[in-house]
Amino acid sequence: MTGRLIYLIGPSGSGKDSLLDAARTRLAERGCRIVRRVITRSAEAVGEAAQGVSPEQFAEMEAQGAFALSWHANGLAYGIPREIDDWLAAGDDVLVNGSRGHLQDTRERYPDVLVLLLTVDQAVLRQRLLARGRESVAEIDQRLARNARFSEGLLADNDPAVHLLDNSGPLERTVERLLACIDESAACA
Repeated sequence: MTGRLIYLIGPSGSGKDSLLDAARTRLAERGCRIVRRVITRSAEAVGEAAQGVSPEQFAEMEAQGAFALSWHANGLAYGIPREIDDWLAAGDDVLVNGSRGHLQDTRERYPDVLVLLLTVDQAVLRQRLLARGRESVAEIDQRLARNARFSEGLLADNDPAVHLLDNSGPLERTVERLLACIDESAACA
């Protein structure tokens, strides 16, 4: 029996890390592992509980084949440890906080990937991004426009492997929808 790769994507500020934290126990009860990413930023940086490494360490790990998936975005490098292949082979489902820009490469390596697109009302997302204070208003507006184009393009394909999760409301409602998507896709597999 082979597990499924579940690839969670969504714009910065959509609440991916909050969703994963809130669903962690219930996902584990279903035999689903959440991957801890390797990222080229310090462990003290605010955000997900990732393994922070230097750019040099990341390049060395990548050269040694330590990653099943890796990509560069927003000035950082991201890696998904290759042990996910062992987990999948053992029948475990594996949930990855992925990259929208790396989706096609992920689909080539894992053709049966379940894609979960986390969305947020544009006004809510704009407020979240402004509150973080990492970008200028112009940069936020550019980011929102890119996010809208990507989501529209992905959803226009009507791909049955892509499930939309709206995180504009209460987090618990999004957790319930996440679990339902995973359960529904397992029933169809």
